[in-house]
Amino acid sequence: MNTCLPRVGTTDAEGGKTEPATGTQTVRRLIVLMLFTAAALDLTRCGLVMASARHPGPTAGLVAAGLAAAALTARTARGCRAGRRWAGWAAVLIGLASAPQAAASGFRSPYLIPDTATAALGILLAVTILATAGRTDRRDTTPENPPGQEAMTSNEGRSAAIGSSAH
Repeated sequence: MNTCLPRVGTTDAEGGKTEPATGTQTVRRLIVLMLFTAAALDLTRCGLVMASARHPGPTAGLVAAGLAAAALTARTARGCRAGRRWAGWAAVLIGLASAPQAAASGFRSPYLIPDTATAALGILLAVTILATAGRTDRRDTTPENPPGQEAMTSNEGRSAAIGSSAH
């Protein structure tokens, strides 16, 4: 996996511009949206911890961990949007770590909804990135004419095809 998703404008070996694979912008936006949603769920969990806090020591540790996870996820989303190499790997790790992180609180009230959403979103994020990993850096592979030969127009091609089938 070279990048999170292919960049909008890439260059081929000859220095010419190539077109990105169809739908890569949509997939990139979807992954960035999922990462920002995961960050928002981390912040929601932090707010719930603070609202139901009984002991300041463990609460401060949980809030710090939640804020760090949200910051890392938001940074990864920005890197993914920019097509950074490390962002794809970081997003997969975030997706894979989301379900165990959500399960740590035991899916009990008041964390049931954000934990369930975090687990489902993490699995969906990891699957989406892994499913699109093979689509990076696709190049336009239309064959060009050999050197010294001119391109046939559509009428010349049709007459040549008709002439060869008549023999």
